[in-house]
Amino acid sequence: MSSIVISGDTSGAVTLAAPAIAGTNTLTLQAATATNAVNKLETALAYNWNGLTTNTSLDFTSLPSWIKKITVMFNGVSLSSTAQILVQLGDSGGIESTSYVSSSAQARDALASIGGTSTAGFLIYQGSGGGNNATGIMTICLISGTTWISSHSASNTAASSGISGGGTKTLSDTLTQIRITSTSTDTFDAGSVNLLLEG
Repeated sequence: MSSIVISGDTSGAVTLAAPAIAGTNTLTLQAATATNAVNKLETALAYNWNGLTTNTSLDFTSLPSWIKKITVMFNGVSLSSTAQILVQLGDSGGIESTSYVSSSAQARDALASIGGTSTAGFLIYQGSGGGNNATGIMTICLISGTTWISSHSASNTAASSGISGGGTKTLSDTLTQIRITSTSTDTFDAGSVNLLLEG
C-alpha cells in the first residue's frame, strides 16, 4: 500500500511527497473543500470571567469575524433573585434583544418539569427561586448568512435538575459581540463564564 504525504506551511505553500512504491497514484482534491487550509480554533482566555458578582450583564466584545461556532461555558452561574439567564447576540449596531425564538426547560427528579420561552435572547431556565445555578454548555452555530442557532445542556445542582433547550436568531449583520444577562434586572452573584471560538 502506498501513500502520498501532503504538507504545508504558514505561507500557504503545499508540497506533495511521492510514494515510495512505483506505479500510478492519483490524488483528487475537490475545489469546494480545499479552499481553507486550516480551520481557526481559539480558546479566548481574554473572554473569561471568574467570580461573577454585582453585574447585571457581561459583554464579550470585538469578537473576530471568522467565528462559525461559539461554546459558552457556565460554571455555577447564579442570579440574585428569580430571573433566568439570557444569552444575547450583537453586531456592529449593538446587542439585539428582539426576534429570538428560544425555549428552555428544567427536568426535576420526581417533580413536574418547568420551563419557558423568550424572544429577547437564548434562554437558560434555572427555576423560579433565588439560589439556583447553571453549570453546563451552550453551543451557538452559524447556520447560514447571519442566522445563528443555539443548543444548551446544563445542571442546576441547587434543584437537583437538568436544563436543556435551544433557539434561533438572525442578526442584522456579522456577529461581533455576545452578552450574558438575565430576563430582569437581577445581578450575578456567583460563578464564571468562558468562551471557546471556532471558525
